[in-house]
Amino acid sequence: MKVLIIGRGGREHAIAWKIAQSSLKPEIFIAPGNAGMKTITYQTGSTVHLVDIDENSSEVLCKFAQENNIDLTIVGPEAALINDIATIFKGAGLKIFAPTAAAAQIESSKQFAKDLMQKYDIPTAKYKTFEDYESARIYLDQKGAPIVIKYDGLAAGKGVVVAMTNEEADSALRDMLLDNHFGKGKVVVEEYLQGPEFSLLALVNGKQVIPLAISQDHKRAYNGDKGPNTGGMGAYSPVPVIPQDAVDYALNNIMKPTAEALIKENCEFCGILYGGLMLTKDGPKVIEFNARFGDPETEVVLPKLKSDLLQMILDILENKEVVAEFHDEAFLGVVLAANGYPGSYEKNIPINDITKLSQQVFFMGVKEDNGNLFSNGGRVLIVVGKGKDITEAQKDAYNGVSQLENDNLFHRDDIGWQAL
Repeated sequence: MKVLIIGRGGREHAIAWKIAQSSLKPEIFIAPGNAGMKTITYQTGSTVHLVDIDENSSEVLCKFAQENNIDLTIVGPEAALINDIATIFKGAGLKIFAPTAAAAQIESSKQFAKDLMQKYDIPTAKYKTFEDYESARIYLDQKGAPIVIKYDGLAAGKGVVVAMTNEEADSALRDMLLDNHFGKGKVVVEEYLQGPEFSLLALVNGKQVIPLAISQDHKRAYNGDKGPNTGGMGAYSPVPVIPQDAVDYALNNIMKPTAEALIKENCEFCGILYGGLMLTKDGPKVIEFNARFGDPETEVVLPKLKSDLLQMILDILENKEVVAEFHDEAFLGVVLAANGYPGSYEKNIPINDITKLSQQVFFMGVKEDNGNLFSNGGRVLIVVGKGKDITEAQKDAYNGVSQLENDNLFHRDDIGWQAL
């Protein structure tokens, strides 16, 4: 069986690593991938090919899949989904596990997602949408901080500002509506919710919703959840502070109703539905939805998954019964990023050899030169530790980090602190 994975980061590395362990013994193609993904071959024995096609070149990818008899394509990055790669592949008779651009609006448009939740009584924060700064500013003066400002569109995980003061909120509104930092668009202004956050990813095809283990990520750059938002500086799974009854509630009152709502709106969902949730005093509520595997959540959720991911995807695409099984251990991942990230950061940082590490390493932004790996992005790699609980997994992860850290990379020292 031939599987094509689209994307280039740690998320796609983790997906490919998990797919490579399938009993179906797939031949894996990753477009474009990164040089660090070659480690999958010696770790699993599966053949991995890096394909030099940009993840946003949907038509070229489709042609490649046809010419190489690809049996299944899995899409990682959100931008490819918005380019409607799913419709293009399906139109060519190719099997793909990804939502159409219409269904992916659950992520690409905050307003679409909020309007959908309001219409179908899916629990979320109260909100209002604005296109112009003056109207938004008047609303801000009425409501006051703390308040949440969200750019209505894709912003690489950085288009959300949790403003604790009116000044912070006003600055975010100016940034998004006057300076068009993420492009010309709208903003969604939400009420501020309190409680522990957790991520619930599920394999979805129509009404069928198969949940994976919950996780929690750390978006802020520095210890103590300080500093600017990033693409994610670490994650862990499970999340001890979230009781099982809250997870069950989220599945039955958020994830499944959302999948059914998308069917009713004529944009049936197929792929990974990601619920970014918060356990409030009134129960779980939606902070945001994504239409694909999260990053860095995927890097801890897939190691915890005991089941054959490839077989699960093939079965759900054929509407067969799917049951997910999980390892008992906890998993925790720590990101090493280039100094300066998420702003202007250092490049071409040499990466230490990982072959002697017992921890799993997923590469996020690296390139190869004369057989050696160098950084090629802000977030460079993630080290994933495991143990009988979060404490042991944290210790294991940081033991691995100590062997890879250098003066040109930084990491948070407190990933998982909320779970300890």
